[in-house]
Amino acid sequence: MERKVMLYIAMSLDGYIAKKDDNIDFLGMVERPGEDYGYAAFKAGIDTVIWGRRTFEKVRSFGAEEMMHPDKKLYVISASRTGTEGHAEYHPDPVSLVMDLQAAEGKDIYCDGGAEVVFALLNARLVDRIIVSVIPHLLGSGIRLFKDGLPEQALRLRQSIAFPSGLTQLWFDVLRDSPAATEN
Repeated sequence: MERKVMLYIAMSLDGYIAKKDDNIDFLGMVERPGEDYGYAAFKAGIDTVIWGRRTFEKVRSFGAEEMMHPDKKLYVISASRTGTEGHAEYHPDPVSLVMDLQAAEGKDIYCDGGAEVVFALLNARLVDRIIVSVIPHLLGSGIRLFKDGLPEQALRLRQSIAFPSGLTQLWFDVLRDSPAATEN
């Protein structure tokens, strides 16, 4: 069975994953003690994490070791860096990386951004499931999750979950056999 690529990410209601300066403080407005929004269950099904370099640096700045997924293989996409840093391995191209990972045995693959990595994987039609946590907040500007220029792709809503904090989580399967999936 082929490993699935799962985009699991949060965005503002108007579609931004961060402010222009990479600030993601707005995500904290939905934090509640004891609520992980299904993250622990999601992580149990993956063994590989892919981040863009800016996402990696942002998460590293928090200083919480468990956020670095020490029990998972961690790849950081970077055009300028090579080698390893801690347990993270730098890789220049998310598309070739995912194709190699899907050819190997393992659990599903978790992509958490950034926007450039998401664009490359969606553009190559390598994302199998999109899980977006919508934060009840309008940023007005910043870094968009879905950049202009993506090919049309049909999705099927798998589930939606509304939490008391106002966060709404949407789970979509990317349909491979739809007419939109075969157009260039």
